[in-house]
Amino acid sequence: MTTTVVILAAGLGTRMRSKRAKVLHRAGGLALVEHVVEAARAVAPADSIVAVTGHQAEAVEELLAPRKIRFARQKKQKGTGHALACAREAAPPSDLVMVLYGDTPLLSADTLTRLRDAQAGSTAAATLITTSLDAPAGYGRVILDATDAVRAIVEEKACTPEQRAIRLINSGIYCFRADLLWAHLSEIQPTLPAGEYYLTDMAAILNTHGHRVEARHVADSSELLGINTRIELADADRLLRRRKAEQLMLEGVTIERPETVSIDSSVRIGMDTIVEPFARILGETVIGEDCRIGAGAIVESSVLADGAIVRPYTLIADSRVAEKAQIGPFARLRMNANIGMDARVGNFVEVKKSRLGAGTKAQHLAYLGDAEIGDRVNVGAGTITCNFDGVKKNETRIGSGAFIGSNSTLVAPLEVGAESYLGAGSVITEDVPKQALALGRARQVVKTDWIEKRKKTE
Repeated sequence: MTTTVVILAAGLGTRMRSKRAKVLHRAGGLALVEHVVEAARAVAPADSIVAVTGHQAEAVEELLAPRKIRFARQKKQKGTGHALACAREAAPPSDLVMVLYGDTPLLSADTLTRLRDAQAGSTAAATLITTSLDAPAGYGRVILDATDAVRAIVEEKACTPEQRAIRLINSGIYCFRADLLWAHLSEIQPTLPAGEYYLTDMAAILNTHGHRVEARHVADSSELLGINTRIELADADRLLRRRKAEQLMLEGVTIERPETVSIDSSVRIGMDTIVEPFARILGETVIGEDCRIGAGAIVESSVLADGAIVRPYTLIADSRVAEKAQIGPFARLRMNANIGMDARVGNFVEVKKSRLGAGTKAQHLAYLGDAEIGDRVNVGAGTITCNFDGVKKNETRIGSGAFIGSNSTLVAPLEVGAESYLGAGSVITEDVPKQALALGRARQVVKTDWIEKRKKTE
């Protein structure tokens, strides 16, 4: 059976107290609605997923456009039933229609697969997901008949005292037979005083027409958590990161004190890599096997090959680190830094928009910006590439096997030839040919007996 997934993502989210649409807030490294789209991909291809947008529709659609899903607009906020009706024109023909909410980031692909399979294997008109809460205040109660079919969903404000005692609540996640949904959706009546159309009425409507509605219970109620406040957002972020850490550990990654480590949902890490306490691994980062990420390090949207070592308190963003390279401690890579195999970038070294070749070492206190550095180059402590002339950035090129003496200042644009030597303390402003020695400093002057002579003049 084919399935269309409709994600309701049009709401204002007033309780978030934010200028940003609720579904755009992030947890586990992704926007809330991105998590829902990822889960939906388990039951439907991208072109069978429809996001209903409304509040800040352009921003939501811009975020989701790379995922190649469909969009529908709810121009006026008139309830969940109305939002689903807005999706009808955009929805492709299918056997089933699954309805999700854009603020439920913990919803798993496995739960959606089980929901789809339950509905596909049933004669019921719809199946909804339920869970049980010890404190169900604020949720609609699910009323079952003697056969455990859903008789009605009653919003809390309309519950009798007996119904308020029911712990079985409605998650708002449904899977409908498409033909029956579209045939009867227009029968939802507006609820006073707001005049909104609530999708929860569909259970009673389908029952009225003699159709059965079934419930699928999910034991882990946290999976169905809808985000309405910053407190709930923080809870979801914590749960998503714990889930990610547990997944990685089951896949062979060692995470020391996982409760202190923050790993985004989109991160991939290879077997036998070790992540030390308080590390943060963010964005689309990919880390190979047998790596080590040191305590307090931050790695964002970067690629680390097998055997790479990131020592404590190092910052890496939008960069690449080759096999067995070592970075840090207290180093920074940014803006497409590319570190070669077996290279070393040591403490208090910053590399920006530069490539370091295989075996090259910059171990101490250096800034390498807009530089192309060959293999086996030794960059001495205190080396600076002066890449900005006040108008534009300029490139420094250093050939393989060169030796850059400590405290060298390289004024770009500049080319230093292969196997050349730069004397310590030099200011180099002109190109240096290969296998040459360049010195760019004042000659040392030693005045003997200077202290004694000075005393005589006092």
